[in-house]
Order: sequence, then structure tokens, then C-alpha cells
Amino acid sequence: MDGKDKKILEMLQEHSEYTTRQIAKKTLLPTTTIHNRIRKLKQEGIIKKFTVDLDYSKLDKGFVVYLLISANIEILKEKKKTQYDLAKELKKFYFIENVDIVAGGTDLVAIIRVKDVDEYDKVLLGKIQMIEGIKNTQSLIVLHRK
Repeated sequence: MDGKDKKILEMLQEHSEYTTRQIAKKTLLPTTTIHNRIRKLKQEGIIKKFTVDLDYSKLDKGFVVYLLISANIEILKEKKKTQYDLAKELKKFYFIENVDIVAGGTDLVAIIRVKDVDEYDKVLLGKIQMIEGIKNTQSLIVLHRK
């Protein structure tokens, strides 16, 4: 990777909707160079995917919670499951945006997006806390996101 690749990546991060022609204009590089470099960055796995930034409040998913999850290791061992299996199981729910396995005072952190506190109450008590292998949870409700 060189300075040109970094410029292209910066441009894509800020304006993923730009065409190769628009990126070429802004970076003063030929369109074919932009196209070939993006293709190379994808092949090398530097660019994993292209995505969109959604306004979740308009999709009735404006209530965001970071859920700290402690695993019950004894039950996981008994069921021949790991924290990786627990993370996969959680990730299947429509309301879970992401699950990370972490070190420290908790085992997993999930980002949950739902309409409101009522829906969160239903998914937390009715679905998440019912999963075998979850010992306890702690909810961190997002008040403002930048």
C-alpha cells in the first residue's frame, strides 16, 4: 500500500457512493488506476465489503444498547459449546448488530438495535437471557451517538 491507495481508501470511507471517475477527479489519478487499485485492495482483503450508513431512527431501530454478557463457562462446557458458539447464536437474532468476544470483566459485548425500551425489554428477557450459557447481562443504553 502506498499513498495513492491510502487516498483512495480515505475517499471511499467518506464517500462510498463515489464512482471511480469521481474518485479519479478528486485524487487527480486516472480512472483506470483507481479501478485497478480498488480491485487489488479487494483481492488483498483490505477492502472487505462496501456498505451503507443508515439512519436507524427512520427504520424504527433508533434505540441502541451495548449489552455486556458474562458466560456461564460450566454450562458451556457441559453443552460442549464455546464462547464462539454463544456469539454465533446471538448473532442470529435480527436485533443484534454485532457481537464481540472480549477480555476483562465480561466475556461478550453485543450491540443491539430495536425500536424502543419496550421492544428491548422483550428481547432481553424473552430471548437473550433464555439462552443456555449466559450467566448474566448488563445493559449500557446509548444516549447519544456520533
